[in-house]
Order: sequence, then C-alpha cells, then structure tokens
Amino acid sequence: MQTETMIPAKEFCTHHHVELSFIYALRESGLIETVIIEEQVFLPLDQLGHIEKLVRLHYEMDINLEGIETIAHLLERIETMQLQMLQLGNKLNMYENQFNF
Repeated sequence: MQTETMIPAKEFCTHHHVELSFIYALRESGLIETVIIEEQVFLPLDQLGHIEKLVRLHYEMDINLEGIETIAHLLERIETMQLQMLQLGNKLNMYENQFNF
C-alpha cells in the first residue's frame, strides 16, 4: 500500500489531540487497521471517518474501550440489517412490478 493513501498515526494524534496509545489499543482490539512501514504506523485514509468517530466516543463521551467495541459491533449489525431491508424492499418492488399489468 502506498503512503499517499495513508496518514501517519502520529500526525493524526497530534491533529486530534489523541494519545498514540489509544490508536494502538484500537488496533489491538480489532476496531481499526494500521500499516507499519519502516517502523512508522500509518492509518489508511478510507478509515479516517471511522477512527474519528471512535475518538469522539472515547474523548468526548468518555466511553471506555470495551464500550466502544460494543457500540461498534452494534452499529455494524444495524448497517447490515439496513442493507438487508433495502435488498428485501427491492425484491418486493420487483415482484410487485412483475405482477402489476
């Protein structure tokens, strides 16, 4: 992966006033992915929104790592169910249109 599609974790932490150890804890809990290049930790740009959400949960709402893991899991399940509902709605519309002359 090229470093143009990533941001150094230290730079992210400095900008957001976050401890680097929090980024490591998120990585260890499986909530985010990081890339290590030449002993420097990078965050993929496509994950920044997700990481910023986790940072807000912890620093602004004072939710501990275990709570963040639970919230992230529940949000993932909600997104999956919303996608399934959309797919089922599309199938229903297809069948309704098929039998409406």
